[in-house]
Amino acid sequence: MATRQFKLPDVGEGLTEGEILQWLVAVGDTVTVNQPLCEVETAKAAVELPSPFAGTVTELLFDAGTMVDVGTPIITIDVGGDAAPAAARPAPQAAVSDEPAAGLIGGAAPGGRTAVLVGYGPRNTEARRRPRRGGDAVAARATAPQVVLPEADYGSGSDRPPLLATAPDAATKPVRHGGLEVGRQAEAHALAGDAAPAAGVAHGQRRPRPLAKPPVRKYAKDLGVDLAAVTGSGNGGVITRADVDAAASSPAEPALMAISAVSTGEREQRIPIKGVRKHTAAAMVASAFTAPHVTEFLTVDVTRMMKLRQRMALRPELAGVKVSPLLFVARALLLAVGRHPMVNSSWDEAAQEIVVKDYVNLGIAAATPRGLVVPNIKDAGRMSLAELAGALGELTATAREGKTAPADMSGGTITITNVGVFGVDTGTPILNPGESAILAFGAVREMPWVHKGKVVPRQVTQLALSFDHRIVDGELGSRFLADIGAMLHDPGVALAF
Repeated sequence: MATRQFKLPDVGEGLTEGEILQWLVAVGDTVTVNQPLCEVETAKAAVELPSPFAGTVTELLFDAGTMVDVGTPIITIDVGGDAAPAAARPAPQAAVSDEPAAGLIGGAAPGGRTAVLVGYGPRNTEARRRPRRGGDAVAARATAPQVVLPEADYGSGSDRPPLLATAPDAATKPVRHGGLEVGRQAEAHALAGDAAPAAGVAHGQRRPRPLAKPPVRKYAKDLGVDLAAVTGSGNGGVITRADVDAAASSPAEPALMAISAVSTGEREQRIPIKGVRKHTAAAMVASAFTAPHVTEFLTVDVTRMMKLRQRMALRPELAGVKVSPLLFVARALLLAVGRHPMVNSSWDEAAQEIVVKDYVNLGIAAATPRGLVVPNIKDAGRMSLAELAGALGELTATAREGKTAPADMSGGTITITNVGVFGVDTGTPILNPGESAILAFGAVREMPWVHKGKVVPRQVTQLALSFDHRIVDGELGSRFLADIGAMLHDPGVALAF
């Protein structure tokens, strides 16, 4: 028997670790070259790792949910025979080798640098392996149903919000109590003195996650309904609001009432800081304490823009794409960058230079269940309105599926964060690291406004521009924001730019 081990590759740019979200194969399975083995979440994205070998799985070296250092073997495959298998060409994101590769933790990387994630420093320690579970438990995880995510929307005002960056569902987050690893609802049964845990929870295991969209999960949480006890009537067993309403109308279990008597510590939930959330936290701290932030605000009457949006939605070249207020904000920002290119630049501390970009990779902040990500549209400044609308739609769909590639989240030059989609008027956004400006777009609301000497209802929004004061001074920032506001107030102004 000839076996080969597949090492966790660096699927991003200098990443040092990843979390195995789920195994797509089990011990004893026969796999082919480039067949997905597992799904891994790094600090930038969730990706599937294809197999570089063909053969039979003999061992899964880590359990799902384990953080693994890059370069550590994660699976053993029996390739058969005594000779090494024929060379396979794996997918680009999972190129691996049995030899130590450049870019491993604390190892040499191209250019003589040390491969580390910015803000963490070199790591030369060996990965610590958690105890492995048996093949049956791993196989059960690999076949577990997947959560259906909701449709994302990058509109504003009353439009439906995109994926929310919510904490893991309270009903399924494992909590160890009395030797049992159960969900919070099952913990309530144990605290109330019930002899058995909640239905679907086995000793030492967590129960399968119910199928429901985040809005339905929040609705159930507000009503105190345990989704694990609800039978879904939607396609594929997805739980709907009607199912939650039906469950809420039935008598509640007395054991749940015991939660009120639990001490504070037993009612707390601990969420590991890892993956996208860990990377975002480090990046935001580095940005906040490196670049001196200044934020300016502007309230704009966008009634004409909203009327133009309705007319443009009927244009044949925009058929099949979403014509949202964000589309016009993005277009206005791109035109304003053309007038004020210094805003689209970065600070090179090592070279003591300001790097002015002659291209715009437009970042769009997106909240997802895994945390905040900022994918960007490459060379957005060269796109027509229709092309920009299509790119925004594609970015939304990819973020909704959690499949944004690491390359799509690197190289951004300026960012828009659409806080209005949550019904928020404005904020003071933190710069995306390496960029000098970020624009917050607030909710579009009907408000009393002085128009032509009279107070009348108008569509109004607020813009907030944060910028790096080392690069952008108050005058430049003010002119840039004023130009964006002028184009949103009167789209015809864009003809003069």
